[in-house]
Amino acid sequence: MSDFDHILNWKLLRGSHKFPGPDGGTCINEAAVVACGFPYQRVGSVKAMPDCFSRPICALAMQLNDNATDTQRQRLMPFVTRLACADTAGVERQRERYIDAYLNSDNLFSPAPCPFDFQDGLSVLEGALAIGRQADPLGAVKVAGRLGAVRASAKSAKRHSGSLPAKVKGWLGLSQALESAE
Repeated sequence: MSDFDHILNWKLLRGSHKFPGPDGGTCINEAAVVACGFPYQRVGSVKAMPDCFSRPICALAMQLNDNATDTQRQRLMPFVTRLACADTAGVERQRERYIDAYLNSDNLFSPAPCPFDFQDGLSVLEGALAIGRQADPLGAVKVAGRLGAVRASAKSAKRHSGSLPAKVKGWLGLSQALESAE
Protein backbone atom coordinates (compact mmCIF):
# COMPACT_ATOMS: atom_id res chain seq x y z
CA MET A 1 0.00 0.00 0.00
CA SER A 2 2.93 2.38 -0.41
CA ASP A 3 1.17 4.04 -3.36
CA PHE A 4 -1.88 4.74 -1.22
CA ASP A 5 -0.64 7.93 0.41
CA HIS A 6 0.73 9.19 -2.90
CA ILE A 7 -2.65 8.62 -4.60
CA LEU A 8 -4.53 10.44 -1.89
CA ASN A 9 -2.06 13.30 -1.48
CA TRP A 10 -3.67 13.92 1.91
CA LYS A 11 -1.60 15.24 4.78
CA LEU A 12 -2.30 13.99 8.27
CA LEU A 13 -1.84 16.58 11.00
CA ARG A 14 -1.80 16.50 14.79
CA GLY A 15 -5.05 17.25 16.62
CA SER A 16 -8.61 17.94 15.56
CA HIS A 17 -9.46 20.37 12.77
CA LYS A 18 -12.53 22.49 12.08
CA PHE A 19 -12.12 21.96 8.34
CA PRO A 20 -9.32 20.50 6.24
CA GLY A 21 -6.90 22.66 4.35
CA PRO A 22 -6.27 22.40 0.60
CA ASP A 23 -3.65 19.68 1.15
CA GLY A 24 -5.86 17.60 3.45
CA GLY A 25 -4.82 18.72 6.85
CA THR A 26 -6.80 16.52 9.24
CA CYS A 27 -6.13 13.86 11.83
CA ILE A 28 -6.38 10.18 10.91
CA ASN A 29 -9.91 9.82 12.31
CA GLU A 30 -11.25 12.85 10.40
CA ALA A 31 -9.71 11.47 7.21
CA ALA A 32 -11.24 8.04 7.96
CA VAL A 33 -14.71 9.55 8.35
CA VAL A 34 -14.50 11.14 4.89
CA ALA A 35 -12.83 8.11 3.29
CA CYS A 36 -15.72 5.95 4.43
CA GLY A 37 -18.29 8.23 2.80
CA PHE A 38 -19.48 10.33 5.73
CA PRO A 39 -19.60 14.13 5.58
CA TYR A 40 -16.53 15.82 7.02
CA GLN A 41 -16.73 16.33 10.76
CA ARG A 42 -14.34 17.51 13.42
CA VAL A 43 -13.19 14.65 15.68
CA GLY A 44 -11.89 15.78 19.06
CA SER A 45 -12.76 12.49 20.74
CA VAL A 46 -13.43 8.94 19.55
CA LYS A 47 -16.96 9.41 20.89
CA ALA A 48 -17.57 11.70 17.89
CA MET A 49 -16.86 8.89 15.41
CA PRO A 50 -19.80 7.26 13.58
CA ASP A 51 -20.98 4.02 15.19
CA CYS A 52 -19.35 1.81 12.56
CA PHE A 53 -15.87 2.80 13.84
CA SER A 54 -14.11 0.76 16.52
CA ARG A 55 -13.59 2.98 19.57
CA PRO A 56 -10.45 1.20 20.92
CA ILE A 57 -8.85 1.15 17.47
CA CYS A 58 -9.72 4.79 16.78
CA ALA A 59 -8.37 5.77 20.21
CA LEU A 60 -5.06 4.06 19.44
CA ALA A 61 -4.96 5.65 15.98
CA MET A 62 -5.64 9.07 17.53
CA GLN A 63 -2.89 8.58 20.11
CA LEU A 64 -0.43 7.49 17.43
CA ASN A 65 -1.47 10.42 15.21
CA ASP A 66 -1.13 13.04 17.92
CA ASN A 67 2.18 11.82 19.34
CA ALA A 68 3.96 11.06 16.07
CA THR A 69 6.41 13.25 14.23
CA ASP A 70 5.16 14.74 10.95
CA THR A 71 7.02 12.04 9.01
CA GLN A 72 5.78 9.18 11.20
CA ARG A 73 2.18 10.44 11.04
CA GLN A 74 2.05 10.02 7.25
CA ARG A 75 2.74 6.30 7.77
CA LEU A 76 -0.79 6.08 9.22
CA MET A 77 -2.42 6.79 5.83
CA PRO A 78 -2.86 3.11 4.87
CA PHE A 79 -4.95 2.65 8.04
CA VAL A 80 -7.46 5.39 7.14
CA THR A 81 -9.75 2.97 5.31
CA ARG A 82 -9.52 0.26 7.96
CA LEU A 83 -10.91 1.98 11.07
CA ALA A 84 -14.61 1.45 10.25
CA CYS A 85 -14.65 -2.05 11.71
CA ALA A 86 -16.79 -1.83 14.84
CA ASP A 87 -17.90 -5.22 16.12
CA THR A 88 -19.82 -6.63 19.07
CA ALA A 89 -19.21 -5.29 22.57
CA GLY A 90 -17.24 -8.46 23.37
CA VAL A 91 -14.93 -8.02 20.39
CA GLU A 92 -14.42 -4.35 21.21
CA ARG A 93 -13.43 -5.32 24.79
CA GLN A 94 -11.04 -7.93 23.36
CA ARG A 95 -9.45 -5.26 21.14
CA GLU A 96 -9.10 -2.91 24.09
CA ARG A 97 -7.46 -5.63 26.24
CA TYR A 98 -5.11 -6.50 23.37
CA ILE A 99 -4.06 -2.87 22.96
CA ASP A 100 -3.60 -2.36 26.70
CA ALA A 101 -1.62 -5.59 27.10
CA TYR A 102 0.86 -4.75 24.35
CA LEU A 103 1.32 -1.12 25.19
CA ASN A 104 1.23 -1.51 28.99
CA SER A 105 -1.07 1.48 29.11
CA ASP A 106 -3.57 1.77 31.95
CA ASN A 107 -5.16 4.84 30.45
CA LEU A 108 -5.15 4.65 26.65
CA PHE A 109 -7.94 7.19 26.39
CA SER A 110 -6.05 9.94 28.21
CA PRO A 111 -4.38 12.76 26.27
CA ALA A 112 -1.07 11.90 28.01
CA PRO A 113 2.01 11.47 25.83
CA CYS A 114 2.46 8.19 24.04
CA PRO A 115 4.39 5.82 26.38
CA PHE A 116 5.50 3.58 23.51
CA ASP A 117 7.58 3.60 20.36
CA PHE A 118 5.72 4.61 17.19
CA GLN A 119 6.70 1.43 15.33
CA ASP A 120 5.48 -0.68 18.27
CA GLY A 121 2.22 1.29 18.17
CA LEU A 122 1.81 0.55 14.45
CA SER A 123 2.33 -3.16 15.15
CA VAL A 124 -0.28 -3.08 17.90
CA LEU A 125 -2.69 -1.22 15.60
CA GLU A 126 -2.19 -3.91 12.96
CA GLY A 127 -2.80 -6.64 15.54
CA ALA A 128 -5.93 -4.98 16.94
CA LEU A 129 -7.31 -4.59 13.41
CA ALA A 130 -6.90 -8.35 12.89
CA ILE A 131 -9.32 -9.07 15.76
CA GLY A 132 -12.98 -9.39 14.80
CA ARG A 133 -14.73 -7.80 11.85
CA GLN A 134 -12.60 -6.23 9.15
CA ALA A 135 -13.56 -2.95 7.51
CA ASP A 136 -15.24 -3.23 4.15
CA PRO A 137 -12.60 -2.89 1.44
CA LEU A 138 -12.51 0.53 -0.17
CA GLY A 139 -10.80 1.15 -3.47
CA ALA A 140 -8.08 3.79 -3.57
CA VAL A 141 -9.86 5.55 -6.44
CA LYS A 142 -13.11 5.84 -4.47
CA VAL A 143 -11.30 7.07 -1.36
CA ALA A 144 -9.22 9.53 -3.39
CA GLY A 145 -12.43 10.89 -4.90
CA ARG A 146 -14.06 11.38 -1.51
CA LEU A 147 -11.02 13.05 0.02
CA GLY A 148 -10.51 15.09 -3.15
CA ALA A 149 -14.07 16.39 -2.95
CA VAL A 150 -13.51 17.59 0.61
CA ARG A 151 -10.19 19.15 -0.40
CA ALA A 152 -11.92 20.94 -3.30
CA SER A 153 -14.68 22.24 -1.02
CA ALA A 154 -11.99 23.54 1.35
CA LYS A 155 -10.37 25.42 -1.55
CA SER A 156 -13.76 26.73 -2.66
CA ALA A 157 -14.67 27.85 0.86
CA LYS A 158 -11.36 29.69 1.16
CA ARG A 159 -11.81 31.35 -2.25
CA HIS A 160 -15.37 32.51 -1.47
CA SER A 161 -14.69 33.55 2.12
CA GLY A 162 -13.85 37.13 1.07
CA SER A 163 -17.23 37.66 -0.56
CA LEU A 164 -19.25 36.93 2.59
CA PRO A 165 -18.83 40.41 4.08
CA ALA A 166 -19.96 41.93 0.76
CA LYS A 167 -23.05 39.70 0.77
CA VAL A 168 -23.87 40.64 4.36
CA LYS A 169 -23.42 44.33 3.53
CA GLY A 170 -25.72 43.84 0.53
CA TRP A 171 -28.38 42.14 2.65
CA LEU A 172 -28.23 44.98 5.14
CA GLY A 173 -28.25 47.65 2.45
CA LEU A 174 -24.87 48.90 3.62
CA SER A 175 -23.19 48.65 0.23
CA GLN A 176 -25.77 51.04 -1.27
CA ALA A 177 -25.30 53.45 1.62
CA LEU A 178 -21.51 53.33 1.16
CA GLU A 179 -21.81 53.91 -2.62
CA SER A 180 -24.13 56.90 -2.22
CA ALA A 181 -21.82 58.42 0.40
CA GLU A 182 -18.90 58.44 -2.08
